[in-house]
Amino acid sequence: MVEQMEESPERLARPLVRLASMMGVATSYTGLSRDFHEISDETLVAILGALGIDATSDEAIEKAIADITRERNMRLIDPTVLHTVGKEAHVTLRTGITEPAQVSLILENGEPFAGELVINAMPEAKVHEIDGKFIAESDLILPAELPVGYHTLHVESGERSEDATLISAPERIEMLDPMKNGSLWGWMAQLYSIRSADSWGVGDYTDLRTLLTDGKRYTDADFLLVNPLHAAEPVVPLTPSPYLPVSRRFVNFTYIRPEDIPEYNTLDDDAKAKVKAAHQKVEGLNNDAQLIDRDAMWLEKKPALREVFDAGLSQERQREFDEYKARCGEDLEAYATWCLCYEMWGAPQDKADSWIHKMDKQSPEVIALREQHADTLEFYRWLEWTATQQLHLAQEAARTAGMKIGIMSDMAVGVHPLSSEVWWNPERFAKGATVGAPPDVFNQQGQNWSQPPLSPLALKNTGYRSYREMVRGMFDCAGAVRIDHILGLFRLWWIPEGHAAVDGTYVYYDHNVMLGILAIEASRVGGIVVGEDLGVVPPYVQKSLSEHGVLGCAVEWFEQMDGVFTPPKHWRPYALASVNTHDLPPAAGYLEYEHVKIRERLGLLEEGAEAFEASARAEHNAMLQMLTDEGYLDPSVLQDETAHETEIVEALYRGLKGSPCKLLAASIVDAVGEKRAQNQPGTDNEYPNWRVPLADAAGDAVMLEDLFRGDLLQSITKIMNA
Repeated sequence: MVEQMEESPERLARPLVRLASMMGVATSYTGLSRDFHEISDETLVAILGALGIDATSDEAIEKAIADITRERNMRLIDPTVLHTVGKEAHVTLRTGITEPAQVSLILENGEPFAGELVINAMPEAKVHEIDGKFIAESDLILPAELPVGYHTLHVESGERSEDATLISAPERIEMLDPMKNGSLWGWMAQLYSIRSADSWGVGDYTDLRTLLTDGKRYTDADFLLVNPLHAAEPVVPLTPSPYLPVSRRFVNFTYIRPEDIPEYNTLDDDAKAKVKAAHQKVEGLNNDAQLIDRDAMWLEKKPALREVFDAGLSQERQREFDEYKARCGEDLEAYATWCLCYEMWGAPQDKADSWIHKMDKQSPEVIALREQHADTLEFYRWLEWTATQQLHLAQEAARTAGMKIGIMSDMAVGVHPLSSEVWWNPERFAKGATVGAPPDVFNQQGQNWSQPPLSPLALKNTGYRSYREMVRGMFDCAGAVRIDHILGLFRLWWIPEGHAAVDGTYVYYDHNVMLGILAIEASRVGGIVVGEDLGVVPPYVQKSLSEHGVLGCAVEWFEQMDGVFTPPKHWRPYALASVNTHDLPPAAGYLEYEHVKIRERLGLLEEGAEAFEASARAEHNAMLQMLTDEGYLDPSVLQDETAHETEIVEALYRGLKGSPCKLLAASIVDAVGEKRAQNQPGTDNEYPNWRVPLADAAGDAVMLEDLFRGDLLQSITKIMNA
């Protein structure tokens, strides 16, 4: 075993290193190959700058340390406090030694807490002298019986007073009853790729409702994991990737089905004819097996939606809309205003003269635009309300049909750097840094995802409000949430602006608070949380996720070590298991080396095609060996793999079913014989990422009406229900 290296005491004593450590910025890290790295001064200075801290000189560093220490010691109470329901918690108060604290607690429902809040002196309390005033620490005891929710602690001491957000969370997210002594299974699919005869060329929320109800009726599945449904641009061209959204707080209104809006039925003949004519223009796209054309769809659907909007609302529906707007508050104004600016002034660009850099929400031009185009602004609010309603109805339909979970939503890591969230609330994000990943064996230069990271300081100082609202919004329309790159709740790889990914470092977050918020929102709907934790994850992360009841992920093609696949019976139980992911070709494609062919065709193989293909063939053979050794595959099949490809795919699913994992996900693309990958990492337009329609082995489009009739799908269904 290689001994882990550590930073020397001399380095740890350096003011810059101490300042970085104070702010949760890693000054060293150990890579996947146990290789030790000390972070350069240049990177530390840049990352601290992204947090709003000047560390460009020795004097600035010393001043920053002094200012931060002073600010922390002068606070009566930390801005965010975490409490675990059922357990007593202790909170440090800092008051003048002659000015005892008075504490009150207002619960989330607005009522005062009727219980007792005890403050005790600390036996060995630290006393700080600040500006000639002596500050002492005392211990506030939060009782075990505090209810779940987001409460407000009010602290007074002398002439000073402060409020803190008290997040009182369940200790863990409870498993659903059927999962406690068994498992549940469901499908995973890219919603946009699955069209019905009534679609507008792209799968939509009505198609989702059908997928859910038919999935239960014909296969007895209990959930459907879909691609992220976060908000997108209002004007073409639309970004194909669902993992680079405009806002994670809201949902994608391009998935609306116009004909399913209640007001569609109130349209006069002329308006209804316009909607039908728009639909007819894109109806032919539903049979296109080569490419999803979001732009063509939206160019016709958006004017059709405007026709429905212009019809107006009944008194009751207007009341519901007004309640929605009040509930969403400024967050909705942010997204709707951004959409309006986008439509009127063009796509935001990363140029100094672009409106997104020249103006902010308080700019006179923005205020004037909102007033001048109040009707269009209201249209964008209405679109978001309508989209949320249709998504909510899909989840309701799933539960009514008998699904134990229903929709499993996917949460992206972050948002586009020119998004509405960053523009409206720039203080929530780090400035001058993006998120990515350090170098590893697959990406030797690291990865830069171009997304600005949320500031851990802003999260803490605002009671994690933006994160709370995002999670709550997702659980409003889902029974489960999958979090992409859940390691990001613990630490994110920040890359200074203008630097390569290799020049970054980790910045740490308060994962206990963020996991607590997930537990609150999941408990309120009886939901569950899955964290994408693929790759090498530090032991403390796995331990924390397990303690909080968050399931991990197990992928059959990834469950291997040193070229030998782990039999599914040995996989960890607390995971969502699948054969593959959206970054791999479907099972049939992977068996035919589609991942090798794509890389060869696009010139993505640094080490040469022969070496990669040899590695892929060794992996392929090792998988088949495991399947035969474990009794999932008849060895005679190996005499002619091509002729028995369906049997091999079925064997992969028998292996999946043989695992003890609490959740099992079967892929729709596997069930129809599709071979093309939905996404090829490391590419943009070189490959049609996120634009591949659902098709069968012959390359013909598979329509939603025919989806659950397929022989292979029925075969996989029998395996999953065995």
